[in-house]
Amino acid sequence: MKRRKLLKGLSTLPLIGALPISQAGAISSPARKKRDIIQELGIRSFINAAGTLTYMSGCIMQDEVVETIESTSRHFCMIDEVQDKVGEKIARLVRSEAAMVTCGAFSAMTLGLAGVLTGLDVNKVEQLPHLAGTGMKSEVICQKSHNERYNHAFLNTGCTVVEVETIEDVEKAINEKTAMLHFLNIQANAGKITHEEWLALGKKHNIPTSIDIAADVPPVSNLWKFNEMGFDLVFISGGKAMRGPQSAGILMGRKNLIEAARLNSPPRGFTVARGHKVNKEEILGMYVALEKFVSGDHDREWKGWEASIARIENAVKDIKGITTKVTVPELGNITPTLTINWDDNIVKLTGREMRDRLRFGNPSIEAGFSGLPLYHYQAGSDSVDPAVAETLKGGNLIRVTAWMLQPGEDKIVAKRIREELQTASKVS
Repeated sequence: MKRRKLLKGLSTLPLIGALPISQAGAISSPARKKRDIIQELGIRSFINAAGTLTYMSGCIMQDEVVETIESTSRHFCMIDEVQDKVGEKIARLVRSEAAMVTCGAFSAMTLGLAGVLTGLDVNKVEQLPHLAGTGMKSEVICQKSHNERYNHAFLNTGCTVVEVETIEDVEKAINEKTAMLHFLNIQANAGKITHEEWLALGKKHNIPTSIDIAADVPPVSNLWKFNEMGFDLVFISGGKAMRGPQSAGILMGRKNLIEAARLNSPPRGFTVARGHKVNKEEILGMYVALEKFVSGDHDREWKGWEASIARIENAVKDIKGITTKVTVPELGNITPTLTINWDDNIVKLTGREMRDRLRFGNPSIEAGFSGLPLYHYQAGSDSVDPAVAETLKGGNLIRVTAWMLQPGEDKIVAKRIREELQTASKVS
């Protein structure tokens, strides 16, 4: 009887499709309001006038990259198949024999060297980082000026780093333990051995050569320059100028070495690099970011950066005691960079105080502060290697770049810097 009454009652209701649109809409679920988790947790977001620093979360991903990550998150895929397909596409774009997506340039360094050490011998893969008694090589040679903190990536394999300064030093250092000759592009001018000489040494002794170009695009041509030059392995970050996922990078180079690196990488669980996991969304997102970057209008982009820097410079250069200079770094982070200096007898402000005023103002702005290479910075703060800490107390300067600014933010940066400099000038 209860069932009969229920059916009778339902039969008196109109079909949903027969309801007026206004009534049907009332029955459907209301549109869900998007959650602003950054605001909810009280996390500070800011205008980035400093550049692609890791501790500042690198970059803002391209819209197409975010869309790729979101859409591919709804599908299951075999990670090796994703790497196979994406690696083929990336290799064509960067003109290398093979490529793979890694969890950053640091990961690419560890995996690349692991591949050199083990080849396709699974037993050796399982033994890393314990090299003693395995027959594997155990040393990486690099120039003293190129032996910066990110080379710790090599130590993860169990290898040690041997420093040299001259070609003669390299000849003496090479022995049966030598696994690889490593070069740091951003420090090329600081060493005594050129790219070409380094490659010649590798070929002479039949030792693989590698190069770290983590932050060295633009120009876009650097993506294939070092492959064509002859380096066996090239390491690059994905979450900087290419605006891919910050936790992604690319390892490119010789097919046999990339194949061996893949054997050392996830999803295999018996490797030293098990923690270097990259999910399918990041792999596919990195490919889309690279594809968009390679096909971009780089001349137009550069002119846009120049215009933004000029706008900021013009906003402050007429203030008494201010000097400005626009430069372009030669080897890494190659974008127009504005340095703003001031006479502290007129503008009563240190560089650190200026950065803090911008940082804790509204809106919050992050500006750069020194000419030091990025690897000097400690994550999450302005602290650096003790040897250079004094340099960063200020001087009376800040540095500004435009390549991570969103549309219209150059005007905000120009206005805020001018306001703070004028305020400090009035105190004098």
